[in-house]
Amino acid sequence: MNRPTLFARDRGQTGFSLMEILIVITIIGLIVAWAATNIFGKQDQAQARLAKGKMSTLSGALDMYKLDTGRYPNSSEGLKALLTNPGATNWNGPYVKNADEIKDVWRNEYVYKAPGDANRPYDLTSLGADGKEGGDGPNKDINSWE
Repeated sequence: MNRPTLFARDRGQTGFSLMEILIVITIIGLIVAWAATNIFGKQDQAQARLAKGKMSTLSGALDMYKLDTGRYPNSSEGLKALLTNPGATNWNGPYVKNADEIKDVWRNEYVYKAPGDANRPYDLTSLGADGKEGGDGPNKDINSWE
């Protein structure tokens, strides 16, 4: 005796139903959205860590500048004093290889202020991906003293 069934495959037909295809496409879309969110979130974090590391390298170059000249570059001399002598005695640079090294990972100029606030010898700030003060996420400012 033949029983009626709900599935087309039981009647000898092959292939996927429209509903099965839609469910699979939806699941794939959810997985791709989740993966993209995680990947791009990690990229922003990695760039922020890289910017912080680059600041550490610049801080070392600024310390070498101070050891040679007896002072840090002032705000008007800026980080360019690490590339070309601003007229300081005993300058023994360049302290960085090229102008790209005095830019952050987003290719923006670092904000350099000397003397810095709170009795710091200097303040070094990256304005983040947007190159503007303030912001959240990848646009958040990164400071050398934090």
